[in-house]
Amino acid sequence: MTIDIQNLVRKNILNLKPYSSARDEFKGKNGIFLDANENPFGELNRYPDPYQRKIKEKLSELNQIPTENIFLGNGSDEVIDLAFRIFCEPKKDKVLTFSPTYGMYEVSANINDVELTTLDLDRNFQIDLETLKHYFEDENLKIIFICSPNNPTGNSIKNIEYILENFNGIVFVDEAYIDFSPAESFRNQIKNYPNLIVSQTFSKAWGMASVRVGIAYASEEIIKFYNKVKPPYNISQLNQDAILNTLNDENINLVSENIKIILEEKKRLIQNLEKLDLVKKIFPSDTNFILIEVDNADEIYQKLVEENVIVRNRNPVIKNCLRITIGSPDENEKLIQALQNIDN
Repeated sequence: MTIDIQNLVRKNILNLKPYSSARDEFKGKNGIFLDANENPFGELNRYPDPYQRKIKEKLSELNQIPTENIFLGNGSDEVIDLAFRIFCEPKKDKVLTFSPTYGMYEVSANINDVELTTLDLDRNFQIDLETLKHYFEDENLKIIFICSPNNPTGNSIKNIEYILENFNGIVFVDEAYIDFSPAESFRNQIKNYPNLIVSQTFSKAWGMASVRVGIAYASEEIIKFYNKVKPPYNISQLNQDAILNTLNDENINLVSENIKIILEEKKRLIQNLEKLDLVKKIFPSDTNFILIEVDNADEIYQKLVEENVIVRNRNPVIKNCLRITIGSPDENEKLIQALQNIDN
């Protein structure tokens, strides 16, 4: 299937002349900089690299993906929002996602005044392809958002390749939790699917949620549009330095070890949850969290709060379900003890 990305892009974005910053016009590192109206004094007086080139070089080396196929955003939320700005004409175009899933797709649709269609996942939290197929012919449907592994259900989504091969719009695959999953990332498929955007983040497996840096992997053509519409300096130098510090061999190894601990703790937590009468179902998880069904989610949530253990109450979005993030071994032990006290 041949897809012309320019036909999907908003006409005003095609014609947009992006803002040219001082660091766009002069890219050198040495000199007397009198071009950006910066204060000549102070340790943080200079604007950061607007394209975060050093980070992209590290990610390129790590994942064997060219820097031209990488965009960095102020959190994954910026990556999501810019997709709306690039491809969706307000009051005209539409996007589609599934329920239950990450709530920012709906929020971004509302902010950008774009109609959102939401399809319910089936009983196994998978996409009903027969229902979805009916929407492929809608020429105003520009983006399908798929969170895989999905939040808040925890499972990986199947049949994404089918959607990529049969939908003429943009397929946005949100892989915030992919580092905890045995599934292969779709970032390796961007060369095969020109309509694919894969979003990842430093917030989860990398343990850098406060830094707010998200990643998009896509065709060079799509990345050019992202760079065209983004704010000039969308990631601060402090945050760029924090990411660069993490992307060295020692810290990468530490991240890998922490992921192993989290996955081992998830197994231990599941084993303990299975012993509790109040737990009715434990859903499959490819993430750093577990979704469980309980007798009375509201009541159990409140009792846990009273024990200073905070989980996420997903009732009534998913009836009587709690989402539990895998904490440190000590934190998980306190959760287990609190649930055992409630269960007795």
